[in-house]
Amino acid sequence: MMEKRFVLFLSLLTLHHVNGLVVNQKYDTIVVGLGSAGATAASTLAKSGKRVLALEAEDRVGGRVHTVEFGDGVVELGAEWIHGIEKSRVYETAVNNNITIQRQEFDVRVFRSDGFLGNAEVFNDLITFCLDAMDEPSGEAEPLGKYISKKLLPYMEKKYPELRNDQDFMEEFLDIVNKVVDRHEGSNDWNDATSNSNYELLGGSQEMSWHRHGYKTFFELLLNTYKNGPGWPTLDIKLNKEVKLIKWPRDSPGNVEVSCVDGSVFTADNVIVTVSLGVLKERHQTLFSPALPNEKVTAIETIPIGVVGKIILSFAERWWPEKAAYIFQWLKPDKEKFDKWQVELKDISAIKGSDNTLKIWTIGDWTKLVETLPEDVVKAKSMEVVRMFMGKNMSIPEPTGVLRSTWFSNPFTRGCYSYDNLLMAEHPSARADLGAPLTDSKGVPRVLFAGEATDLTHFSTVHGASDSGYREAMRLLS
Repeated sequence: MMEKRFVLFLSLLTLHHVNGLVVNQKYDTIVVGLGSAGATAASTLAKSGKRVLALEAEDRVGGRVHTVEFGDGVVELGAEWIHGIEKSRVYETAVNNNITIQRQEFDVRVFRSDGFLGNAEVFNDLITFCLDAMDEPSGEAEPLGKYISKKLLPYMEKKYPELRNDQDFMEEFLDIVNKVVDRHEGSNDWNDATSNSNYELLGGSQEMSWHRHGYKTFFELLLNTYKNGPGWPTLDIKLNKEVKLIKWPRDSPGNVEVSCVDGSVFTADNVIVTVSLGVLKERHQTLFSPALPNEKVTAIETIPIGVVGKIILSFAERWWPEKAAYIFQWLKPDKEKFDKWQVELKDISAIKGSDNTLKIWTIGDWTKLVETLPEDVVKAKSMEVVRMFMGKNMSIPEPTGVLRSTWFSNPFTRGCYSYDNLLMAEHPSARADLGAPLTDSKGVPRVLFAGEATDLTHFSTVHGASDSGYREAMRLLS
């Protein structure tokens, strides 16, 4: 009996009721979202001895990083590579923990829709030229596709005049390079992006891979759970906890109160919000009380977020070379025989973490459509395209499984990553405004913001998101 009374006494210390809702023990900081920004912020604070609660709406840690066991290894439904190794928090985390990181290399070939091989050397040269043009200062901002095309056409006139004058080739090649640029930018179309982006590359290879470790390893290292580690003693992680309201004391010394969909309420001195820009666009009006200030709303509405998708196919065994990367060059008559989203499939490539899987990229509005289709339809229609392009040169078996990403239809992401568009020139402080904390009447930060979209120069990357989480944790610790 005495033991039961003691347990009851302890429970009364940690729980009380407000308006019929169960309110849990107060924390120093609540972190909303456990993607790269949230996991970095939470672990940084917890390692400093702060009592931290991390609330994650999904049933897993990682956010827009999602490692899945598939085929004979692992695949990444979200972020795949470490983009650069110099001053990269992600790369340094791996190296400092003796995790081997490998560069993913590709041997590019071109297949035409009539089954014959295209000229891979020419495609490599032209695509490399276009990607290099992206990184050159443009002066006055203009649509990125228009800017690249202005540089590309004179180059082709001089080096490949016969292709420059081939209207069908030019139409298809520009469509292919549009998709390649969109993957880099996160844009829905290369003319949605600006030629004058503030994005900065880190030094070193842009395609360093966690390979069979999986990107999930980064989160295990951050949260001290790698190889069944115990986690951080002052960090509580609660999954399947969707936040519906963040009440913050603008004019009083009270607590921040975070309410969840399941009725639970948590309080803290402050909260770090790391949800995606897509979620903020959809929910900011109902998520915060008091409402967000005008400059932050303007930032949320101004900064764009795109959708990049993946279709991943597994096979009983690998039937392609290890470093395969195949570009699909559609010929005009063949485009009319397929669904429009199938015609938008422009390449297929090997995956570093699994030897018997292949990946097809999708972009923009067609990605949104693919997310709505039944998986068996996605598999069957994707294989129609693969067999048309490659069936004359290879014996292609039936796939054993299919996965596809759902970043737009997922209510906890609503997109993949942000980019700079032409509107950013009119709102040069948009990312800084998005990342600025909400302070109370005494200037104390109460609601802080992190996430890739808040990083001024490394947005759209896992390392940029991680840097933003560290930034906000250090704002509190300092």
